[in-house]
Amino acid sequence: MNITIEPVGKDKKEILRNLLEKYQYEFSQYDNKDTNDLGLYGYDWLDCYWTEENRWAYFIRVNNQLAGFMMINDYQETPLLDTDYAMAEFFVMYKFRRMGAGKYAAKYAFDKYKGKWQLKRHPKNRGSVYFWNKIIEEYTNGKYELMKNNENAKYEDSTNADIFIFET
Repeated sequence: MNITIEPVGKDKKEILRNLLEKYQYEFSQYDNKDTNDLGLYGYDWLDCYWTEENRWAYFIRVNNQLAGFMMINDYQETPLLDTDYAMAEFFVMYKFRRMGAGKYAAKYAFDKYKGKWQLKRHPKNRGSVYFWNKIIEEYTNGKYELMKNNENAKYEDSTNADIFIFET
């Protein structure tokens, strides 16, 4: 199995937009987000990944097949957190889960963007909770902070987020 990470060029923005719809559809079971009148979720910050500094989008590929994406920025979820990077969005399509693609992509990001990270997760998303607990524990050798039920970072359904803080 060959896993690769590919920067998303502006010419591939529509592909990322399509994957974001799949991601948001799946995530709506946790945050109860509704579609717009066109039946789409939309992503307000998509264009910012090509018009603003400090935003990076990557495709995850397995054997040259599109398997998911990750989006990284320097946005801080709460004003109390002084961090360099955040994992804004992270998605591996179901078919490619438990094959190592997500782990490879996360470690790629952490190795490439050295500094202080924050990573927000929805506590109802058990797969995400398990995945990030394992990856961050392993990557940092247990040297991280987990702020559970952070009332300064809420999801669409008003659930308080859990936020990891760690150094790479």
